[in-house]
Amino acid sequence: MQLFSELLNNHQGKVLGIAIGLVFGLLVIIIGFLQTVFLACCIYIGYIIGKRVDDNENIRDLVERIFKEN
Repeated sequence: MQLFSELLNNHQGKVLGIAIGLVFGLLVIIIGFLQTVFLACCIYIGYIIGKRVDDNENIRDLVERIFKEN
């Protein structure tokens, strides 16, 4: 347990990168590459929307900015 705690404290980025790579690899094996990429895009969009909500930004303004007509 002490080793795991030390790894998380001293190598947080590496541990996170390994975890993301492991999950991505497993998803590719289980559901396929394109479905995994689609899932990753949905997660990223959800993260961006959630971050905007946390920052008290208006979601309607964000959607209008993305889909505005030129």
